[in-house]
Amino acid sequence: MQWSVYDISGHRKYLNRTEIHDLLAASEDTGTEIHAFCRLLAETGCRISEALSIDLMRIDHSGPHIVFECLKKRRKGIFRTVPISDGLAALLVKLALQRPNGKVWRWSRSTAWRHVHDRMKAARISGPQACPKGLRHGFAVAALGAGAPLNLVQRWLGHSDIQTTSLYAVAVGPEEREIVERVWTRFRTSSRRKRSSSHRPKDEGTTNRKESATTRNSAEPDARTSNYFI
Repeated sequence: MQWSVYDISGHRKYLNRTEIHDLLAASEDTGTEIHAFCRLLAETGCRISEALSIDLMRIDHSGPHIVFECLKKRRKGIFRTVPISDGLAALLVKLALQRPNGKVWRWSRSTAWRHVHDRMKAARISGPQACPKGLRHGFAVAALGAGAPLNLVQRWLGHSDIQTTSLYAVAVGPEEREIVERVWTRFRTSSRRKRSSSHRPKDEGTTNRKESATTRNSAEPDARTSNYFI
C-alpha cells in the first residue's frame, strides 16, 4: 500500500501552520534546549536522529544552514545542507558552546520524542499528526505549498526518490486554495450574470424604434380629420 499524508480514516498526518505556531509557542516555556529542538524539526523537516547528531561543526554560518548526515541511506557519509533562520542558528551555536564536545543535545531518541510529544499536548494538538514526524510532514507540505521546486524539497528532506516527495503535493496548501478560490469566483460571476440578464429591460433599440414610429404617426394628419377642419 502506498504511503499517504492521510491515514486510513482520512485524517492528515502533517501539522498545519497554526499547529506549528502553537507548538513553538508552547516550547518557549520549557527552556532553550526543547524550543530549539522543536524549531529545528519545524524549520528543516529533519528526522529526530538527524537532529540529535548535530554538533558545532555542522552549523555553517554562511547562509546560515545545517549539514545533516542522511542516516536512512544504506551507506554512511551522505550529507545534505538545509537553510535555517538566523535566530535558530544563534540558538544552536549557544547550546553547542556549552558542551565540551560541541554536541547540541545529549538526549536519547526516546527522550527527544517525549519532549516534542509533551509540547504538542501542551499546545492541545491531537490526532495522527501529533508526533515529531508530523513536523517533518508539515515542513514538506508547507514548502511545496509555498512554491518550492519539488527537487529542492527532495534534497532538503533527503529523499532518494522524488516520487516520495511528490506524495506531499496532494495536501491542500495556499497555492491550491488560491486556485480553487478563483474557480469559485468564476462560478459567482457567472451566476450574477444570469440573474442580471433575467431582469434586464427590453432592448433599448426596439423601444426607441417603437417610440419613433408612434411619434411619426402622430405627426402625420389623419385624412378624415383634415377634411373635417377645412
